[in-house]
Amino acid sequence: MKKNILIGICGGIASYKICELVRLLIKDDFKVKVMMTESATKFITPLVFQTLSGNPVYLDMFCSIKKENIEHINLSDWAQICVIAPATANTISKIACGISDNLLTTVVCALSENIPVLIAPAMNENMWKNPIIKANIAKLKKLKKYIILDPVKGRLACGKYGDGRLAEPIDIYKKIRELSFK
Repeated sequence: MKKNILIGICGGIASYKICELVRLLIKDDFKVKVMMTESATKFITPLVFQTLSGNPVYLDMFCSIKKENIEHINLSDWAQICVIAPATANTISKIACGISDNLLTTVVCALSENIPVLIAPAMNENMWKNPIIKANIAKLKKLKKYIILDPVKGRLACGKYGDGRLAEPIDIYKKIRELSFK
């Protein structure tokens, strides 16, 4: 049975790759809803994901699409798998510390314990190797519900070659399929 996939997109140059992920999921009959951080909208517009998913894109806790809904609770109840991609150092750290100061982090906090959260980080190699980020990743890995799909080595947006590149959309898709049949 295909599941409801809630995708959280953070502000990073790799956000354009999530178009392909959404396309793959929709083609495979998953139901997809997208939420974006404000920073993510600086890289790619919500209209792109609205068109690809066939659903409104969620941006702000205080701007409900349906006035009677409390968006972060409605989205957390709807999701059967939550995917955060690209996950920035900022959002990873907020989740690890329980900080819920935007729609994405609040929804993640409101998710039931049995809803898996797949986190696909993307960032500069120095950020990925930062001991604070490593500690926050380790903290999340200790909790059963968080699955980290480590970034890969490759050409980074800064022009350097190294660790920190977002896993390919097909690999994120395969991991979602694997989680959906558990």
